[in-house]
Amino acid sequence: MPTCQSCDDEVDELVSVKADGRRIKVCEDCAERIAEEAEIAEMSESAMQDMMGYKGRR
Repeated sequence: MPTCQSCDDEVDELVSVKADGRRIKVCEDCAERIAEEAEIAEMSESAMQDMMGYKGRR
């Protein structure tokens, strides 16, 4: 049985996601959580750039 690198649970199938600049294999639940966290981080960065008047992109 494969093991999720995030929660260390044994699962039937792993999904490869990019987190912190590298690819990791995690279960579907952890993949959803990581995607939500990345979306929130992107939205907060965008809001901060809007407040500071930043016009460019990283």
